[in-house]
Amino acid sequence: MTLRGALVCCAAAALATGCTQWVGGLPLQAAGPPAPGTRGGVEVDQILLTQAQMRAITGGGEDLTIIPGMDGGHPADVDQLAQSVPTDCQFVFAETATFGPDIEDFHKTSFQNPSRGALISEGAAAYHDPATARRAFDALSAAVSACGNGSYGQLLIGQWDTGADTLHTRPGTCGRDYRLKGSVLVEVTFCALPDSVPGIVMTNIVNNIPGG
Repeated sequence: MTLRGALVCCAAAALATGCTQWVGGLPLQAAGPPAPGTRGGVEVDQILLTQAQMRAITGGGEDLTIIPGMDGGHPADVDQLAQSVPTDCQFVFAETATFGPDIEDFHKTSFQNPSRGALISEGAAAYHDPATARRAFDALSAAVSACGNGSYGQLLIGQWDTGADTLHTRPGTCGRDYRLKGSVLVEVTFCALPDSVPGIVMTNIVNNIPGG
């Protein structure tokens, strides 16, 4: 498969999983763990949903399982693909670019439902304070806009919209949703699921974050 073909497959069918179905090997973890700190008062494992909750929300039941190697506490990058696209688009394949360098706590889990050809992931990054989280979100929003307006925009971003604290991209049958609340940036990615499903997942995660 050509690199362009791999990009097409990843963008259209596996954004939620780092494209491990089409690219040999697993995504590479960033060097070293997130730096210890106050985590803005938030432990991300306390706000993310359980597998049972994800099964109930998606309707996948026992068929919804965690993808092997895709449940971890460190951002993961697919360097081969990240380096093949413009800098503003690298966040699609590099979680270090998505969440920035200032993470203090992180966890992301990706699930699959092979019988439906569906994928969904939940992830969250906590930062030292809301201002640091805001900088990460604003940088991501700027990258989405720049990538979306570039030559790879239709392939990797599709339709997108940004708000003060929200960000959505919809390339093909996949999507990415982001929400900023306090010192936490939440990500939900999915393929082959109706928008209502990631919407419910996001709402439940955000409701678990302390604060107004």
